[in-house]
Amino acid sequence: MAFVRPNIAAMQGYVPGEQPQAGKFIKLNTNENPYPCSPQVALAVQQVLESGLTRYPDPTASSFRHCAAHVLGVDPDWILCGNGSDDILTITTRAFVGQGDALRLPTPSYILYKTLAEIQGAESEEISFLPDWTLPNDFGRATDRLKLAFLPNPNSPSGTVLPPERILEIAEELPCPLLVDEAYVDFAEQNCLHLVEKCEKILVSRTLSKSYGLAGLRFGYVVAQPQIIAELHKVRDSYNCDSLSIAGATAAINDQTWLKENRAKVIATRTRLTEGLRELGFQVVDSQANFVWAPHPEIPVKPLYETLKSQRVLVRYMDYPGWGDALRISVGSDDQIEICLDQLKSAIAKT
Repeated sequence: MAFVRPNIAAMQGYVPGEQPQAGKFIKLNTNENPYPCSPQVALAVQQVLESGLTRYPDPTASSFRHCAAHVLGVDPDWILCGNGSDDILTITTRAFVGQGDALRLPTPSYILYKTLAEIQGAESEEISFLPDWTLPNDFGRATDRLKLAFLPNPNSPSGTVLPPERILEIAEELPCPLLVDEAYVDFAEQNCLHLVEKCEKILVSRTLSKSYGLAGLRFGYVVAQPQIIAELHKVRDSYNCDSLSIAGATAAINDQTWLKENRAKVIATRTRLTEGLRELGFQVVDSQANFVWAPHPEIPVKPLYETLKSQRVLVRYMDYPGWGDALRISVGSDDQIEICLDQLKSAIAKT
């Protein structure tokens, strides 16, 4: 189309996981939490509805920032909120990356990173993970056009993590900000939040979609030093979080007892899923997220994905150049995982 910028016309665009709108599916394809969120969320949202929606929301989500600051041990001025962590990634890219600049990302990882670079008319510098899911020294290499680097930790699709000390080394080598995407960190053993105070270049983004069971609410945030947060505020949408999401997110992060219990259930089921897949011959990487990455050395996995889908069990089929294909399976409830493993066992027996 003649009116569209050439870089936009050339883009494929980000394609999210399947979200069926009709019929009943077991959804293990988009890393959603299988359990209901904290009951405090519904109460908070209902209070907002009862008071009405005629006024604009708090533009900086002050109630959430103050509660999150207490939970995280930082000052509220170190937090900026967004419409899911995808909004945070967009804000950060808009603030630091311009046309002709470069944005660095590891591969395989979250495919939205490359899309955000394309929107800006920037180059995406893709640095491949090593076979053990660590990063080569090249990831910290300085270049003239490099303005931002994304690093998911835990990574998707692998669920693997880099230790904080390695991430600090990378940040100190880079000539630009490093956003550590901790969307799945509540299921991991370590996090990088303490690095923000040590290094101005480090930003840590998080979401309430996964561990808090609020994918439908759309709420995320980033923690960075206040001089960085002040610049990010300049490019975010004026009211990027609505009143309902602010209230719900604030209630959710206040309920740390619920989070602790939910985390324990998900991790226990993740162990069961990992062991079950390995018994079926999958080479499952140890995951610290709420999903597992499952290639199979002997059996093509795409037909397995298609068989599961025909049985109304959705998982994510992914194929990365140089890495081959695999199934990424979200950690569902125990009953959902049992059905998924049974269907896979039956499908493999027929190959």
